[in-house]
This record gives sequence, structure tokens and C-alpha cells, in this order.
Amino acid sequence: MVRMDTRFNQSVAKAFDIIEAFAVRPGPLSLNELMEISNLDRNSTLRMLHTLTALGYLERGPNQRGYVLGKKFLHRTFDYLRSNPLIERANPVLIELQQEAEEGVDLSLHDDLNIVYALRRQTRRRYYFATLVGRTMPVYRTCSGRAIMASLPDERVDDILARSDLVAATPHTIVEPSEIRKKIAQARLDGYAMTVQESLLGELAVAAAVIDHTGLPTAAIHIYGQLSQWTPEDFAQRFGPLVISAAQALSSK
Repeated sequence: MVRMDTRFNQSVAKAFDIIEAFAVRPGPLSLNELMEISNLDRNSTLRMLHTLTALGYLERGPNQRGYVLGKKFLHRTFDYLRSNPLIERANPVLIELQQEAEEGVDLSLHDDLNIVYALRRQTRRRYYFATLVGRTMPVYRTCSGRAIMASLPDERVDDILARSDLVAATPHTIVEPSEIRKKIAQARLDGYAMTVQESLLGELAVAAAVIDHTGLPTAAIHIYGQLSQWTPEDFAQRFGPLVISAAQALSSK
């Protein structure tokens, strides 16, 4: 484990244990709640809270009750987005893609067992949390994740599935590993992956992977729409080629 590494700084890790608690339960969180989630003792938790609040990474909640993430995290989000060359190159591609598709388009980055949305362009009202940059979703049940897995060797796919918590988000989510592998095999043939109501009811989406200079997938572009307006067959026929073209435009030659 990484925490057994002699170079691993336990104090820094404790600070991030506090920060990560807000991913488990959105704030405001009390001292006792932070202790419970982070598994830190009272003194360690108090020291971390004082330091993180002094630095601006935590703030007191409404009426000075509990703690919430601080605005400093938005500063660092800006720094990440402006320093990532792929995101910078992808922005005009997604603008053009949305104009042509007239549907929502996203760029997501591969992060081990998850994808992380880095650019999002929506065309109509959606569930609020589903529109935010930084939202993470499991690789195994997203079209972006499956497009990425379709560009990975089988042993990497097996490792991802073995370490993933395969839980259905909707009645339509595929969680059987053999069935997921079939979808990945189809994505390899088609050049894009497709999901229908696997993450959100009423939504269907197609995605293609962005390949880096080493030949591995680092990101994916996806287009999403509504079943009330499209059949899966028509959606795939219309937008599959568009996501392939956009992903190829961003892939390293």
C-alpha cells in the first residue's frame, strides 16, 4: 500500500482525508461527522480543520455551523483546466461538435476506475449535478468509459472490472462482467460505445476515445440525447460518426 512508503507524508494524507470526506457526504459537516468519515482522532481532526480553514480550503458553514469546502478549490480547478493542453485543444472541437449535433456534448478524462467530466456543453435543462465539471462516473457503466476500455488491452479491462463496484444505477444498467465485455467488443468494432438509460433514465449516449501519443486512451468525447426524441438506432447512426471524428481530431498522431 502507498501508505507504507517511507516517503509518504502522513500529515498531508490526514489533511486529504478531511477533504475527501466531502465526497462521501456533502457539507456542511460537523467535527464529529468529519472524525467518523475520515477515521481520524479528535486532536488530529481539529488541527487539520484549523489549518485548512486558515488556508482557505475549508470554510465555516451557514451560521458558523460545521465546515464546507472553500472557494480555494475553484481556484485550483481553474489552474488545472487552463494548464491541461488537451482540454484547451478540446474546447473549440466541442463547440463545433455541439453546433453540428445540436445535442449535449462532453469531454471526460480517464481516472483509473472512473471518468471525470472536464468540459460540458448542454443544450437543455438537465439534473443539476449531472451538468457539473468534475463529476465522476464509473468507467464500467458509461459510454465514455466503455469507449476507453475498448481501446485498452483485455488484461487492463479485466483489472478494471475486477476492482470496480459493479452496482446498477438504473434498472437498465449492465453489471454482469461478461455482458460488459460484449459491449466493449462491439465498441471496438464500431469505433464508438453506446449506452441506453444505464446512468440516467431516458438518456442515451455515444462516445469515442481520445488516444495519446503512447497509443493509450486518456479521454473520451460523448454526445447525449433523450429517448423521447431518438431511437437508439437513429441516434447511433447520426452521432456515432461525429464522436469518432471529434475524438480523432484530438488524438495524437
